[in-house]
Amino acid sequence: MASASRPITDVIFDFCGVVLDWQCRAALEGRYPAELVDRICADDDPCGFFDYEDRMDHGELLEQVLPDVRREQGEEIADIFADYIARYDDALPRMIPGMEELLSDLRQAGYGVWGLTNWSCETFHVAFEKFPQLERLLDGTVVSGVEKKFKPNADFYELALRRFRLKPDSCVFFDDTAKNVTGARQVGIHAFRFVDAQQARRNLESMGVRL
Repeated sequence: MASASRPITDVIFDFCGVVLDWQCRAALEGRYPAELVDRICADDDPCGFFDYEDRMDHGELLEQVLPDVRREQGEEIADIFADYIARYDDALPRMIPGMEELLSDLRQAGYGVWGLTNWSCETFHVAFEKFPQLERLLDGTVVSGVEKKFKPNADFYELALRRFRLKPDSCVFFDDTAKNVTGARQVGIHAFRFVDAQQARRNLESMGVRL
């Protein structure tokens, strides 16, 4: 990506897989049989965990989703899913290495630092409770489950830009999912697929950001 024509003033970050390490498996291992955990966490999502959580990220509440889990997957999986949501802090074992330092360096250098995440309104608070430094590191966050808008749809990015009072071509956005990077670019935001903190620093440097 070429350097920005307008100077970069603000950097926007996705949460899970970028700022925070989200691991469904971490909330299940040691509590349920290993073979059951492997099945729940398989890439093809045979127990629907990722789909049900995605519905919550889109704005549905657990009480709306859980009857479908019971009907489609049975009582055992429904109970495990409810337990997983209740212990969501266990699914967030750490911040992604190097990201606390990167966010801090951006703030110290005078850049705005923001969050834009697809996350349930019922579990998002867990991130700030477990990692209270996020309150200091972020100037604000827009959450899909609260707004009932979500990436990669243009209206979600546009909502964030309005709320944060940002110009799209003055911003850089990082997300670990390709379609969300594409969605940001389609509304004029400079965007990169997140790999790790060091690559993000190199991406920012290519846009003229100096830390």
